Amino acid sequence: MATAADYKLGPNTFPRGWFVVAESKELDKGPKAVRFFGQDLALYRGESGKPVLLDAYCAHMGTHLTASTSAMIVKNGEQIEGDSIRCPYHGWRYNSAGDVDDIPYFDGPCPKSASIRSYPVVDSLGCVMAWFDPDGRHPDYDVPSLPEWDDPQWVPWGLDHLGELPIHSQEILDNMADVRHLGPTHGCPSQYFENEFKDHIYIQRQGGPMQLYETYLYTTTWYTGPGILLSKQVFADTVIYELIANTPVEEGSSQCWHGGVFRGSADVASDEDRAAAEVAHAGALEAFSADFNIWLNKRPALTVMQLKTDGPFRTGRKWYSQFYETPEKAARIQEEVNGFHYTLNMPKPAEMNHDIDEGLPF
Repeated sequence: MATAADYKLGPNTFPRGWFVVAESKELDKGPKAVRFFGQDLALYRGESGKPVLLDAYCAHMGTHLTASTSAMIVKNGEQIEGDSIRCPYHGWRYNSAGDVDDIPYFDGPCPKSASIRSYPVVDSLGCVMAWFDPDGRHPDYDVPSLPEWDDPQWVPWGLDHLGELPIHSQEILDNMADVRHLGPTHGCPSQYFENEFKDHIYIQRQGGPMQLYETYLYTTTWYTGPGILLSKQVFADTVIYELIANTPVEEGSSQCWHGGVFRGSADVASDEDRAAAEVAHAGALEAFSADFNIWLNKRPALTVMQLKTDGPFRTGRKWYSQFYETPEKAARIQEEVNGFHYTLNMPKPAEMNHDIDEGLPF
């Protein structure tokens, strides 16, 4: 598998940013063992409703906090206390900050050296999103959001869990610049195209005839950081927001999710709207699956043989590299790439009545 060093991304192995680590409803079933960023992690929901993500292993004797299903403390439903979790081996209790705050058979002060790392975590858009920074810094931008998520006219997504993809996430992000794959891969050749960079946000605007529905498709797509894509898609009388999330598991592999929020025809979405949402969701998933199949059957493109009529691959990769760098170097990269970038022989959206951006959160 190709590595960050192979792509010359920066000094870190994994990128900094907000990433999906689970679908929110998964935590209704109790604590969950997950693995991302090359390490084992413990994920659970506290009694307050707050999701918590900790390094997986108890400092006492190295027990995974959330992988056990046979320990009686787990079977009895006694592992979660408030927003804290007890180790299933000896009952040491870790709070949401990763500090031990109770040892059931010891009255003295809990050892500070037993603390483990806690990660910023939020519920957003039906997802559990975690902030990862290899150097342990706090979030420097907010999680993505959509006001439509809480609007009863819109049918929210249930996520498609697409599994682990054995390619580096750089190859997934390349799609944002790749205007020329839209026709051969998706049957939707772009008739206009642009990219825009705004610090940690990467935007693509394009449109063209769509074979799948035999109509014209307008899309504005944006990454908020390196792992969470949202795309507004307008065709005929249909409006959907698509989510594509990729989170590094090991270096060179990514866990992927997909979903779609569909605008209903009434103030409160009806059964007919929900049925239409299923059809639209299936179409969006079919389109994304074409990318997925391509990625499964290609070697790493460590260097893109970029033509003048390709999209701006090199600029997109430069933008992506900021998440592997120090904040100081990231700021210089942002200053270098921020603004609009166009592709030779492709009209600009402003020339093609691309007017779907109103209300988008950037």
